[in-house]
This record gives sequence, C-alpha cells and structure tokens, in this order.
Amino acid sequence: MVFARIPFMFLMSVVSIVSTGSEKSQGMRALAISANRRYLAVSECGEKATITVFDLQHEQGRKRKVLTAGDMLVQEFVCMAFSPDSKYLIGQTGGPEWTLIFWLWEKQKVLATVKTSNSNNPVAQVSFNPYNNMQLCVSGTGVFKLFRYSEGALKQCSFPKVESINFLCHTWMTAERVIAGTDTGRLLVFESGDLRREINMASKAGQEQSDRQVEMMKIRDADMNEGPNAPRITAILSYSKGFACSLGSGTVCLFEKNEEDSYRRGREIRIPPDPYSTDPTPAECQEIDTMCISPAEETLAISTDRGQLYSLSLSSVEMNKEEHGHFEFLSQSFHSKSITGLSVCIRKPLVATSSLDHSVRIWNYETKVLELYKEFQEEAYSVALHPTGLFILVGFSDKLRLMNLLIDDIRTFKEFTVRGCRECAFSHGGHMFAAVNGNVIHIYSITSFENILNLKGHNGKVRGIEWSLDDSRLVSCGMDGAVYEWNTQTGKRESESVLKSCSYTGVAFSSDCKTILAVGTDLTLKEIQDCQVLKEVPADEVAHVAVAVSHSGRVVFTGTSSGTIRAIKYPLPMQKEWIMYQAHCGPITKMVVTFDDQFLLTVSEDGCLLMWKIIDKEGRGLKSNRQIIHTEEILVTKSDLEEKNQNMLELKMRLEELQMENEYQLRLKDMNYNEKMKDLSYKFTQQIESLTTMQQTMKTEMEKQEREHQESFAEVAAKHAKELKDLELSYSQKLIVEHERYQDLQHKHQKMQEDYEKQLEAAEESRTQALEEQTQLYEAKLQEKTQLLAQCQEDTQQQIVEFKEIIKQVEEDEERKMHDLQIKYEKKLHTEKETNTNLKGETGIMTQKFYSLQRQIDERCVEINKLKQERQRLLGLVRSLESDIEDLKRQISGHEKTNQDKDKTISSLKKKNQELEKLKFVLDFQLNELKKQTEPQQDDINEKKERIHQLQEELVQIDKSNTQLKFTVSDLRLKLRTRDKEMHKEMQKVKDLETHLQRLKSDLHNCVGLIQEPRRLKDAVQMIYTRYVAQSDGVEKNSVDEDIQRAFCHQRDHLEKTVNSLKTRLAKSAEEHDKVYVKIMKENVTLIAEINDLRKELRSVRTQVKEYKGQLATLKKSNKSRPNSEEGPKKEPKHEDVH
Repeated sequence: MVFARIPFMFLMSVVSIVSTGSEKSQGMRALAISANRRYLAVSECGEKATITVFDLQHEQGRKRKVLTAGDMLVQEFVCMAFSPDSKYLIGQTGGPEWTLIFWLWEKQKVLATVKTSNSNNPVAQVSFNPYNNMQLCVSGTGVFKLFRYSEGALKQCSFPKVESINFLCHTWMTAERVIAGTDTGRLLVFESGDLRREINMASKAGQEQSDRQVEMMKIRDADMNEGPNAPRITAILSYSKGFACSLGSGTVCLFEKNEEDSYRRGREIRIPPDPYSTDPTPAECQEIDTMCISPAEETLAISTDRGQLYSLSLSSVEMNKEEHGHFEFLSQSFHSKSITGLSVCIRKPLVATSSLDHSVRIWNYETKVLELYKEFQEEAYSVALHPTGLFILVGFSDKLRLMNLLIDDIRTFKEFTVRGCRECAFSHGGHMFAAVNGNVIHIYSITSFENILNLKGHNGKVRGIEWSLDDSRLVSCGMDGAVYEWNTQTGKRESESVLKSCSYTGVAFSSDCKTILAVGTDLTLKEIQDCQVLKEVPADEVAHVAVAVSHSGRVVFTGTSSGTIRAIKYPLPMQKEWIMYQAHCGPITKMVVTFDDQFLLTVSEDGCLLMWKIIDKEGRGLKSNRQIIHTEEILVTKSDLEEKNQNMLELKMRLEELQMENEYQLRLKDMNYNEKMKDLSYKFTQQIESLTTMQQTMKTEMEKQEREHQESFAEVAAKHAKELKDLELSYSQKLIVEHERYQDLQHKHQKMQEDYEKQLEAAEESRTQALEEQTQLYEAKLQEKTQLLAQCQEDTQQQIVEFKEIIKQVEEDEERKMHDLQIKYEKKLHTEKETNTNLKGETGIMTQKFYSLQRQIDERCVEINKLKQERQRLLGLVRSLESDIEDLKRQISGHEKTNQDKDKTISSLKKKNQELEKLKFVLDFQLNELKKQTEPQQDDINEKKERIHQLQEELVQIDKSNTQLKFTVSDLRLKLRTRDKEMHKEMQKVKDLETHLQRLKSDLHNCVGLIQEPRRLKDAVQMIYTRYVAQSDGVEKNSVDEDIQRAFCHQRDHLEKTVNSLKTRLAKSAEEHDKVYVKIMKENVTLIAEINDLRKELRSVRTQVKEYKGQLATLKKSNKSRPNSEEGPKKEPKHEDVH
C-alpha cells in the first residue's frame, strides 16, 4: 500500500519524521472503529501487545488511551470490537492462551477476562451484539460461543455442538439471530446461540428447514464430505436490506430479506480482471479478507489478501439490471509483495518501484497518484529511472531490459544479457548506466548500448552503487566488506576500504561528493574518505540497512532492519544522536531523497512505499540550492498516434452524425410538444372557466349558510342563558340544606367525644389497680424461687465433688486399657508388615501375569473382531446366496412347464457341448505350450537382473575409486600451493639480494672517484665494509638456497607428472564407466521391450480364456435347467477344472 504521511518535523537543522506506531512495535495486527465513527482502535504486535485508541474528530488523530492485557504476557491481539455505545472494547489475544479481554477503555480498566478456545482451535472474529452492550459473540475453528457480561464476569450463555465446523466470520442480523460463514461455503443461522437452519447457497431462494435434528445431521455430513475446493466464506456484513458475504475468490454475493423471515440470493459482485496484466487470473483469484459499508449504506468497500482495496456504489448496482457487478479500486492498486527497487528522476516528479509481485509501477510523489504500472512474467529485482523520466531500466532473472515510458504502457526496446541484476542506476547526465551482475559492475552507454567498462574487484555480491554528481566516479559496496570508489573513465579504483567483519548493505556520496557514507551488519554508520574511516556513529541492537543523504547536506537518513527511519545531523555526531520513528513493519530495502529535497521516499519488504515530506522546525520545506523545473512531455509511438488520430476522426464523424440525428429528433419532438401544448392549453382554459362558475355558485351557497348559522347561534345563546339562571337557583337552595345538615352532625360529634373521654378515665383507674395486684403476686413467687435456687446450688457442688473422684478412677482404668491395647496393636503391626512385604512380592508377580493376560486378551479381542468381520462378510454372502437360491427356485418352477419344449434343444446343446469339450482340450494344450515358452524367458529375465545387480556393484566400486582419486588430487593441490608460497618467499629473498648488490655497486663507484684522496678512500672502504661485510654469510647461504631451489624444482616436476598421470587415469576410468553404463542401458532397453511383448501375449491369452470361460458358464446354466437329464451333473466337475 502507499501512504502519504504529511505530519513531519523538526529540531534545529535536523529533519525528523513523525509516525503513529510505537518504538517497539513489530507491526499492526487489527483495526476496529466505533459505531459513531469517532474512535479507532489499532492493535500492535510486540513483546507486550498494546491497543491504541485514537480520536478521529481531533485534527491530528490524538491518542486517547493505550490499553494492555495487564499482568498477562500477550504478544498480539487477533481481533477487536467496540460496543454499540462506544464505551466498551473487547480484544481477543492470540495463541496458545486465546483469552478474551473486556475493557471500560476510557478508564483503562479491565472488567473481565475469559478463555475462549484452546491452542488447536484459533479464533477468527469477535463482535458485540448491536442491540445489547453486554452480549458478545466469538467464532473460530470449532468455536461458536455467546457470552454475557454480568456480575463482573463473562459467562457463556450458549453451548452449540460445532467442534467439526471451521467458522471464518459472523454477523448479527437481529438481537437474537447470528449468521456465520464457514470454510466449506456454508451460511449457518443461529437463534439465541443454537443452530437452527442453513441457507442454501446453490439456489436463488434460500430454502430453509425448521427441523433442527435433521439439519444438524446434514450439516455435519456435508462438512465431512466437502472437498477442499469449496468456496470459502471469509467475510460477512449485515445492512438494512439483508447481508453481503464473500463467496469464493474475488466474489461478493448480496442476500435480501424476504417477508417470510428468510433470505433470497441476489446479485454477485466480482473483482474485474487486471487490464495491465498479461495473466488475467491473479486479480480475480484474490481472497476477500474484510468488508465494510458506509453509514448511509451507499458504498461497499473490501480488502483482499494481496493488499488491494476495492469499492462499489450500491445504488449503481440497484440501478443496473445486469446479474454481475464489478468492483473498482478505492484509490489505486498497490504492491502485494516485497519492493526490491526504488528510483527518482530530475525532470519529472516520478517514482519508479519494482516488486517480487512481477510488477513495475510509476508514481507521482506530488499528486500521490499511480501514473502507470505493468505486470511481467518474471520477478523484478531492480529499477532505475532515466533523469528525463522517459526511460526505465528493469532487472529480471534472465535479462536487463531498457524500456520506454509511454502515455499508457511500458514497452521494451533493448535487452542486455545481465542475469539477476539486483542493482542498477543511471548516471546523472543520463548518458551511461551501471548494472550489477553478482560481484561485477557493468557500465553501458545509452547512445551505443555498448559495454564500456567491467568493474571487477568485489569478492562478494554487490549490494549498493551510486554515481557522483559529475559522473566521473562510482561508489560501490558489497557483502565482502569492501567499499570501492571507481573512476568511470579508466575503470580503476581510486580508493578502497575493506572490513571483512562487516557486510555492507547501503552506500551513498555526501552532498559535496568528497566523502562516502556506508551502512552494514556491524550496526554502525561509517563516513569514509581517502581509504580511511573518518567517523563511526554507533547504533542500537538494530542494524542500518539503507542510507540516503539530502542534497542540501544538512541531514542523513538511514533505514533499519526493524522498519524504523533515523534522521542524523551532518557532519556526523560522535555519539548516538538521532531522531527515530517507526515507519514500516518490515526491513527497509531502499530509500531516496528527491532532487528538490522536499520528499523522502522509503520502501520495505512489507510492500509499502511511504512518501515523507521534509520540513524544518518552523514547518516550512527545505530550501534547495538547485532550481528544478519539471517538464510535462511524454512519449507516444507513431502507431499509437495514428490510431488515436484515426479514432478521433471516426469519433468526429460519429459526433456529426449524432448531432444531425439529434437535431432532427429535436425538431420532431418540438412539433409534437407544440401540438400537445395547444391541446393541453385548450383543455386547461375550459377547465378554468368551469371552475370559475363553480366558485361563484359556492360563494353564494357559503353566504346563505353563514346567515343560517348566525340565526341558529343567537337562538342557542338565548336558551343557554335561561338554563344557567335556572341551575343557579336550584343549586343555591341545595347548598342551604346541606349547610344545616353539617351543623347538626358537628353537635353530635362533640357529644360523642365527651362520652369517650369519660370512658377512658374509668379504664385507666381499673388498669392501675390490676397492676398493683399483679406486682404483689410476682414478688412472692420470686422469693420462693430464690430459696429453691440456693438449695440447688448446694446440691450441685456436692455432685461435682463426687463426679471428680469418679473421673479420676475412670482415667486410671482407661490408661491401663490403652497400654494393653498399644502392646496388642504393635504386635499386629509387626505381623501385618511382614505379610505386606510378602504381598508386595506376590502383587509384582500378579501384575506381570496381569499384563501378559491383558496382552493375550487384546490379541484375542483383535482376533474376535476379525472373526466378527468375517462372520458379517459370510452372513452377507449367505444372504446373497439365499436370494440367489430363491431366484433359482422361481426359475425352476417356471422352467418345469417348458421342459417338454426344451428336450428337443438339449440334444442340439449336447452336440455343441461335445464340440466345446474338444475346443477345451485344444486350449489346454495351447496353454501348456505357452507356459513352457514363458518359463525359459523368465529364467533369462532373472539372469539379466542378476547381471544388472553385478554391474551396479561395479559402478559403486568405480565411484569409490573416483572419490579416492579426488581426495589424492586435492592433497596434491594443497602441497602445490605450499610449494608455490615457498617459491614466492625465495624469489623475494633473491630480489632483496639484488637490491643489496646494486647498492654495493653504487657505493664502489663512488669510492673509485676518491682514488686520489687516500684518507677519504680508506674511510669510504671502511664504511662499505661495515655495511656489507655482515651480509657475506647471506651470499654463502644463497648458494645453498640455489641447491634447495633445484631440489624443489625436481619435486615439483615429479608432482606435476603424478598429477598428470592421475588425470589420465581419471579420464580413462570415466570413459570405461560411460561405456559400461551405455551397455547396461542398452541391455535394459532390450529386456524391457521383451517384457512388454510377453505382457501383451499374456493379456491376449487371458482374454481368450475369459471368453471360453463365459461360453462354458452359459452351457452350465443350460444344463442345470434340465432336471431330468443325467449327463449334466457328470460334466460339471470338468467345468470346475477349467476354472
């Protein structure tokens, strides 16, 4: 996928980049959006997986909360879902625990956790019930569970038996109904967590059965018998009219809801074939991963397993009457595999990328649009754009192709024999390009297409190349730890830096091309100048894999193996000073800065091209020293232009014809419409006149009705006033009567209250007297009870004393008994231990006997099962034979009536039988002869097989001898190498001696000039003596060394002769081996031909025997049909002999 990331920043003169991922993240695993479309949850993999919730209504997508699994060690969250009110969030962890976590996410609080599956049954999807915040569904391989959150825990509320079904997706249709899709192409309907029915995918109407038991049996049988080629339902989505589900690769099927609470299969929507691809199948064979729909249900969007996004307008599908609709790209097509190449040009804002998905794509980094792409038969390993943006160089496994970038196509016009080119680059002037083949760099001319230079020097594969600004130099780095700077005019190395412990992966010139920046496996960024490493910037545990330098020279960008990007100041710091941001979820393969220093482009093994805008700390773009003008010209072939011009002319002609036809039709329509307008105007004028007359009559009627209404209103008002007066008089009299009644009742109430007060006083006096009497009685009783208590206490004290004495006596008796019992039980324990040891030995013997008996029982059980199977088979045979007997009895009963007629035919059949017996005798004789003929041939075959076996053993021995000879040759080569090294040492000594002689000659020559000055001559001779007299021993040794050299030469000649003799022996043995092998092959061919002929003869004989057996069987049946004949049973054993 391609993302344009524009929130970039910042510090001082350092440029940095902002990313949404965390530092230790290993990639994003799942996404979930809330029902109100405000919050987005993103799960990230790592040592401790996290879920980050973003607020989408905030301008910069501010992070709201970061959720974790608490104390549990979780490496990934497989799937997530928001609740309908967006307050809760659920996350399903990966294996082997498969734990479901329920958060109140705004407070970062884990409300509940539950284990949903085991390690063998992965979970595919989790979801909330859209009508209930507390209910959720989990589906996967052999898993379909409904949970309800209550009392602080997630409790399973359904237990369907679905262990044999692999669920891939599900969706909620109502508060109780869930539809799930399986890997065998089934749509299963669950009601309240129980499996109710299945939607038939074959027919248009979804035929459903209500009988649950029958349906369960059918589903299980179908799941067991379904083949692997069944369409998988990988995604399902509900909407107001029904639901949509994926049906196999590249197909989405719409289901509409019927009035009968069932679903009818509607139209199919497919991914269209790729118009730029040579192979039409990959685009159509994509598997749909997920689906989503817009809130207004106008647009359906899908994602596929090849990283593509498609969309469809549902309103256009409803308007279109075709059975099949087609998706369109949501924005543009993306790479589906690792991106291997990246290149930009000067004259156009274009980026070229190549990928292992066999495609090459051209992007515009200013408009963020895919301009052009094409798919090929092979994988594209590298790509380079010409500075003009009109040509492109692509490296494939077989060749390097130079292509034209046309207006709508990429066409090859030159091929170069560079196999497996992993790196290629155009010079800045565009007149040359460099291509890498293994460890050799080839430089070609664009004008003549000739190979100008071959730069050889690397011992390992070359991983990076870059041209200097003036194209006079080329820098390269390789896996052998070497960084070389080449002169592109002479092909010689100008500088080199070799570090064998490091394998370099990226190299670049500085902005002034004076120094070289390189990265490799030693986790450092190196700055190299004049064969020396000036600076090294150490890294963390993550290695740098790519490097790019801004043209302004203020910043260096590096990409790492974990997908992060680092911005480092230039000149380089001595310590770890950089700003790092997470960019990709895989290692970065290439990165480049555009020529105007406005964008940084990075590609990775995750198939993403990221376009980063470079700005300073104040938010402004970097100012470039160059003024780059982008051109708009494009390449078009002459044939394409002619075709387009021809099409334009034809379209113009067609347009003129259509205009003439439209004008004529418009005139006709105007005439028709004018006539219709006249008719309508006449009709409307008549209707207006009639309506005006109707209006006048209605007005007169309205006036009459108003007058009548006023008169009736006056009469009703007068009546109402009279009635009011009468009611007021009647109610005033009633009020007077009621007031008098109220006063009487009040007097009665006062009298009743006085009587009740008198009664209460009398009751209080009686109650006080009764209380005094009761208190006197109970006081007397209390005195009696106290006296009784005193006597009882005295009695109890006496009883306690007696009981203590009794207890002492009982304890002494019990101690004696305990002592006796202890002695008895100790004796018993000793005897039981002895018996236990005896029993252990017996149990060991018994266990051995038990295991042996159990084995015998198992063997007997196996034999019994075999006998049962044979019995069942025999019973089946008996039944079939009984049925045959019954059929034969019926035939006999039918044949008894016709025996008289068949007596005449029996005589003729007897004659035929005699003839057949004669034929049988002849065939038996022929069979015996054939057997006699085949037996010697089989003997020959056995002899030849033995011969082949002997030859194979000889071949093995020859191979062993060859291996021994190879070992001897390798030893001799090692000896030769050691001799060569000694020779080089001796040659070096000879050179040193020659230099000493030359120096001595020069000194002697100087002394000759001092012959007339004896003192100076003496001093000079003494100086020569002190210098060279110590080396006289070396001269004597030189003669000895010459003898050693002669002996060495003799030994070397001897070894060379032995090596040549061994080579000749090897060649002779190889020739003999080839001859023997050819002989064996010829003999095998002849033997196979003879065996095939014998097989053909055997087949023909067997067919003849079968025909004769069939004829004999027909004769047997005809003889059995005669019950009175006596000759039939006598001839039956002869027929059995034939069998």
